[in-house]
Order: sequence, then C-alpha cells, then structure tokens
Amino acid sequence: MSLNFLDFEQPIAELEAKIDSLTAVSRQDEKLDINIDEEVHRLREKSVELTRKIFADLGAWQVAQLARHPRRPYTLDYVRLAFDEFDELAGDRAFADDKAIVGGIARLDGRPVMIIGHQKGRETKEKIRRNFGMPAPEGYRKALRLMEMAERF
Repeated sequence: MSLNFLDFEQPIAELEAKIDSLTAVSRQDEKLDINIDEEVHRLREKSVELTRKIFADLGAWQVAQLARHPRRPYTLDYVRLAFDEFDELAGDRAFADDKAIVGGIARLDGRPVMIIGHQKGRETKEKIRRNFGMPAPEGYRKALRLMEMAERF
C-alpha cells in the first residue's frame, strides 16, 4: 500500500491495493486462462465512486491535509503541463536570487504570460536549496520585479 494516502483515503488505498494485486495475478497467470478483467473494471468503478463520495464531504482539517499533501503539484509542475516555452528569470537585481520563488516568461495558447510562484522541492537537497518554499526578502523583490516587467509588456 502506498504511503501517499491520507487517513481518510484509506478505503481508496485498500481498493487500489486489491486492484494492483488482481492485476499482478492476471499477469502471472496468463497461461491459466483466468479472466479477471471484469472484476478489475468493477473495482476501478467502485474506487472512482468512493473517491467522489469521500472528497464531496471533506472537513476543514481534511482540506488542510490535502493542501499540505507531499505529492501535491508545485508551480513548476503546472508550468510544464500548461505552458509552452517557459524561460525562468532569476535574481532581484539588488542582492541575490531566491530559489523559493520561481518566475519567468511563458506562452499560454500563443500569448506571452508572466509566471510567478513558490517552489518547495521534492527531495531533501532540493528542499534545502529552495529553503522549503519560504522566500527571503530577495524573493519578494524578485516577484515584484517580474510583476513590474509584466506590467510594461
């Protein structure tokens, strides 16, 4: 079972584990002519429905847990998926570059846009390099510089 499931997601995790084990068994026993595709399909539909049901009625703490989820996408993940030709701009032009704030010029449906966001990092070394997503004063100056640049163009 994956460690990336929160406590209220455990029923979903259990269903996903069943699906994974059935899929593994079907791959191993291809010679035995066992067809469990219908059961896997039924379990997947049940998993989707259970996911909808659980996420439709979340409490305040559960929403906070989701917001802090370690597998939640960060700014650069969204940039890679939604934008073209992203060119990251660095530095505040006064002191240093704050790696916790990422920003740059990209294209969205052919239009130039300015992207500014926080980046925490996934592994320990990257988290340290990005100061765990906590910007320093130069990060705020960098963001301000990028906003002013976007305003000019």
